[in-house]
Amino acid sequence: MLDLTYDTPKPRVIAGAKHDWELVIGMEVHAQVQSNAKLFSGASTKFGAEPNSNVAFVDAAMPGMLPVINEYCVEQAVRTGLGLKAEINLKSAFDRKNYFYPDLPQGYQISQLYHPIVGEGEVLVEMGDGTARLVRIERIHMEQDAGKSIHDMDPNMSFVDLNRTGVCLMEIVSRPDIRGPEEAAAYLAKLRQILRYLGTCNGDMQSGAMRADVNVSICRPGQYEKYHESQDFSHLGTRCEIKNMNSMRFIQQAIEVEARRQIAIVEAGGEVVQETRLFDPDKQETRSMRSKEEAHDYRYFPDPDLLPLEIEQAWVDGIAATLPELPDAKKARFISDFGISDYDASVLTADLDSAGYFEQVARDRDGKIAANWVINELFGRLKKDEKDIADSPVSPAHLGGIIDLIASDAISGKIAKDVFEISYTTGRDPAEIVETEGMRQVTDTGAIEAAVDQIIAANPDQVAKARENPKLAGWFVGQVMKATGGKANPKAVNELVAKKLGG
Repeated sequence: MLDLTYDTPKPRVIAGAKHDWELVIGMEVHAQVQSNAKLFSGASTKFGAEPNSNVAFVDAAMPGMLPVINEYCVEQAVRTGLGLKAEINLKSAFDRKNYFYPDLPQGYQISQLYHPIVGEGEVLVEMGDGTARLVRIERIHMEQDAGKSIHDMDPNMSFVDLNRTGVCLMEIVSRPDIRGPEEAAAYLAKLRQILRYLGTCNGDMQSGAMRADVNVSICRPGQYEKYHESQDFSHLGTRCEIKNMNSMRFIQQAIEVEARRQIAIVEAGGEVVQETRLFDPDKQETRSMRSKEEAHDYRYFPDPDLLPLEIEQAWVDGIAATLPELPDAKKARFISDFGISDYDASVLTADLDSAGYFEQVARDRDGKIAANWVINELFGRLKKDEKDIADSPVSPAHLGGIIDLIASDAISGKIAKDVFEISYTTGRDPAEIVETEGMRQVTDTGAIEAAVDQIIAANPDQVAKARENPKLAGWFVGQVMKATGGKANPKAVNELVAKKLGG
């Protein structure tokens, strides 16, 4: 962890009819590895291709076809583990997980149960109120994804698309350290941010590149602390798994709904059954999908077609040497180097493109002013136009140029916003806009003084009122700015107005 100080957030407490209850949440996040080819075949992983067009013989489980591991997928899993400060296992192995699935032609999934590629790590989840939760990662293992069953194309038949079959997934398993719906969403957002920084998963939840199984249980206050001390799960309630969640908002809703369901069962004298459930956002309920299987139900055994995977420490060290600056470190550096607030640093480091853009703008300039322009003016306009930072019509050099024009007194802050608008819509250079459009600020005190004298002479009644109530001097400032087309230096106008009215 970085040398940052945070308070631990309080757990979410839900009042039942008889008792107060706390939430205990663990998550299994399935992240699709960013790779051009699948885990055991050379078939493309491109999203949106024609159904069944990205399928190799291995993916279709044709007789005699043997899997060949994709080294780049292994590298991406190792990179992810390093990014989560996790232990990298130099020896790992693949197992067969046997179960019937209509879109998994082999009849089993190749996964890693007993010997995963990555061991224990951690994720620091900031909650935006000065608190943070350190969520422990139990393991990361690689496995094949299944295909996709399509049920809405024909009233009598279902169709199967095997394009996703065999795509490499990283299953990132957390400890039950998350204590509320908001924390769960924040954890997933932080994990997605880290993976995007690392370039190991694009984090696109809409396309299924990242989805989560959420394990929810309840306990009475004080029981979680006993679990934490002993690691004895008997102190916690029976957990239920909410399957295949791909929305931060729905994850929060599902946790709330499932927790209240469990509380109602326990307080009525019943017992929660460990099972897998699905969340229905329309009905705001979770429904039983199947009883929760244990490892023996899947008849796991080592995959006979794949040798144990052995990697060298030197190879791992080489990957570690190429890791980028990660979000926590970048945020801390932005606060230190540019003097910006914790909140602004969080916004600017939300993704790599935004951080890179800001850093170019802020280089050799006032960091706070640069942050203000990037966040308020640029991000605000991009959001309005539904554009990403990568599609910004205003380059970092142009936005930096606007800040330089303000610093040099060539333009005022008000004029700068007009210059920004023109640059945004036309792509023109700010310095060129100021010159050709006649927008340069009037700094000649003689000219400004003449305008001030003219306004004062024309408004004797206002002068009298302003001398009785100095706050009314702002009216004169506004009139002078209006008379000069907004080009007068505001500071000079204020000083001259104050001087003239004071006499």
